[in-house]
Amino acid sequence: LRWRARRATPYLYTDEEVEGLIAAAATLRTSHRVATYRTLIGLLVVTGMRVGEAIALDRDDFDVDHGVLIVRRGKFGKSRELPLHTSAVTAVDQYLHRDDRPRPAARTSALLVSTAGTRLLVCNVQQTFRTVVRRAGLKPHSAACRPRLHDVRHRFAVCTLLDAYRQGQDADARLSLL
Repeated sequence: LRWRARRATPYLYTDEEVEGLIAAAATLRTSHRVATYRTLIGLLVVTGMRVGEAIALDRDDFDVDHGVLIVRRGKFGKSRELPLHTSAVTAVDQYLHRDDRPRPAARTSALLVSTAGTRLLVCNVQQTFRTVVRRAGLKPHSAACRPRLHDVRHRFAVCTLLDAYRQGQDADARLSLL
């Protein structure tokens, strides 16, 4: 028999679980770290971005006046604009103007920064997310279906399609936009 890697089954977060994740992020050390992870999780939920795309965002990729994020060099090197709800625009703008933003952050172009003022690293983000999941009390549905950060993207896709059905719109047309 040939060994074949199996894909994980997506963990589809409920609204309550998303709220639990954001609440659990408030238990992290330092107010800046709390704000960073609440902003990161919130952006992933409302945009469907990949984690790597979110941590690669620069401050200049956020257009507060037009309410968009510009994802540069996404999958296959493609770029795209992601429209944001006014509440998300406000949240990102407030994050960028926090008094507790580390001073070294002024030397980096990164939108989301660590407590050291540097761009977030995916390995650290994944580890912190596992901590947040544990503190939120989320449990795997099965061995192949456990809460992962990437699955926030799947939640966005499913919610987008369900919204299309509920609004009587063409779900296939929405699918092509995803």
